[in-house]
Amino acid sequence: MSAPVPGAAGAIRAAGASGAAADGRQAIAANLGRFKRIEAPLGDLKPASVAVCVVRAGDGLSLLITRRAATMRNHAGQWALPGGRRDPGETVADAARRELREETGVVVGPEAVLGQLDDYVTRSGYVMSPVVVWVGPVRPDLTGPAAEVAQIHVIPLADFDVPPRLVRIPESDHPVIQLPLLGGYLHAPTAAIVYQFCQVGLHGQGTRVAHFEQPVFAWK
Repeated sequence: MSAPVPGAAGAIRAAGASGAAADGRQAIAANLGRFKRIEAPLGDLKPASVAVCVVRAGDGLSLLITRRAATMRNHAGQWALPGGRRDPGETVADAARRELREETGVVVGPEAVLGQLDDYVTRSGYVMSPVVVWVGPVRPDLTGPAAEVAQIHVIPLADFDVPPRLVRIPESDHPVIQLPLLGGYLHAPTAAIVYQFCQVGLHGQGTRVAHFEQPVFAWK
């Protein structure tokens, strides 16, 4: 499943001295630049972009993770990366930056885009294209639109940069991937994307995640 990216910049500490955070942007961009992402055919699926938003918090690096509002029609209450369906004519990166702004209030320009990860096809009919963006420090009191976002959390990358939990389910031949999150678990598609980011962006690996399954509750 994993292979080193030739000439990769090497592992980056997800948390630690402030110098690691200061150098993180260049190293992550270098690792992503060497990664050969896989695009999924769109066909009848809906195109969506998500923002893997790297922030500096304290003396380490973190990710922005949202909790979807309980009143939403689809995937209510689930953990997610900022993102959503692309508008006609919108690029993958522009859609990710727009969704990040709309869901969290964080505004970044095109220069903040560090690269992209593999597309992930969801059970609910989307092709999710993850875009890694660098934000730097953010306010501790981030809030999103109440109709879409219940909470916004800044989670240390060190919490995610661990071996994933793989769970077998009778409905699929592929394992469900889980990562620890606030005493519970983050599931695919978000867990798959975050895991690939840690492997590729932080460690320069060529890890693929399209085969990882989502829990049944996320299939609709």
